[in-house]
Amino acid sequence: MFKNRKKANDNKEYLDIDEINDNDDNVREVIVERRSGFNISEVIIIMIIAIMFGFLLGNIVNFVVFDKDNSSSDELNELVTTYDNIINNYYDDVDKEKLIDAGIQGMINYLDDPYATYFTGEASDEFNEELAGNYEGIGVEVMLKNGVVSISKVFDNSSAKDSGVKVGDIVTKVNDIDITGKALTEVVSMISGDDSDNKSKLTVSRDGEELNFELTKGTVEVPVVSSEIYENKGKKIGYIKIDLFSSNVYKQFNKALKKLEKNNIEGLVIDVRDNPGGYLSQVRNILCLFLNKKQVLYQLQTKDETEKIYGTKKSVGRDYSVSVIINEESASASEILASAFKESYGSHIVGVNSYGKGTVQFANDLNSGDTIKYTVQKWLTPKGNWVNDKGVVPTDRVETVLQEGEVLTYENDIMLQTAISVVSE
Repeated sequence: MFKNRKKANDNKEYLDIDEINDNDDNVREVIVERRSGFNISEVIIIMIIAIMFGFLLGNIVNFVVFDKDNSSSDELNELVTTYDNIINNYYDDVDKEKLIDAGIQGMINYLDDPYATYFTGEASDEFNEELAGNYEGIGVEVMLKNGVVSISKVFDNSSAKDSGVKVGDIVTKVNDIDITGKALTEVVSMISGDDSDNKSKLTVSRDGEELNFELTKGTVEVPVVSSEIYENKGKKIGYIKIDLFSSNVYKQFNKALKKLEKNNIEGLVIDVRDNPGGYLSQVRNILCLFLNKKQVLYQLQTKDETEKIYGTKKSVGRDYSVSVIINEESASASEILASAFKESYGSHIVGVNSYGKGTVQFANDLNSGDTIKYTVQKWLTPKGNWVNDKGVVPTDRVETVLQEGEVLTYENDIMLQTAISVVSE
């Protein structure tokens, strides 16, 4: 599926699943902290280090972030001089932008870090946008099946929702252009239009009738939390699914939790299956709803020290049973959440071993709009265990296996049934 999404602005802070700064404006992902970006002299130095002095990187990588006053040192002057010589004296034309890109990529490659990445152009936008929690668009998600493009989701508080676009509508035209035979990415691009385009026209087919919608782009919040109540053994059990730890997940989770508690739930299931991670600040805030200031949420380990991160409240007032569902695609922030509930809250963890990502990355935005992400720490469970490459081990090992073409429902979801059962006891 592809979302009709664009960045709401260019100054968002995201986090993969390893943020550690208490200032939420400077972080992103449980493994990601962001600063404002590199200045041009820093970019030049990074490029030259990677291209011309790759063999020295192990000794000088700490210069990636440095005080400007140090730029007068002999070593850095030599690097800048070398860069100037290449640009001015190389026998052929040199594309400065590509040269810098190659240099930064060379530095990232040198690290031999599976989670170190250099995102450029659209890849950087998509990486940042995924965790933003909102975007500029008309508020629909579309999918392609059997050559037909249809509306798979309509977001609340959007132009599409307000105009009456519905899930299942078949898109036939965009801005009066027939989309028959076009690739899904092309259709999405047509709907999104240029940044200067504020409106989009959709023609859809619904029950054999052709309908036209004039839609206006606006800021749309992406829902990443859904909730439900199940009855089991005479008890009401709340269920919350978290798709991603984006920048607005805590707000959505807290709202869903309060709604469930108003309905007098006696247990809770948190489902983080297929959740790849997100802002550490967000998973930390969610954990603080259940764990107090004497309980460890997780630990952060550098080369020199290990720090225990505790809850923030003296008392949280919640003591009902909680179970967490995980699978092999539950990673990073999802694993932090599952580990904390398992070791500090005493929860059942239902499913199979999670992904096993136990490192923390920072993500830095360059002034060019590109992004680099690299590992800076390990995160450990409350009891000091490192789940890297092993994953969180469930207390109740069970797996839901669907047959080809089968749709997931409560009746065939063994993981969900087990998670509800253990909190109903």
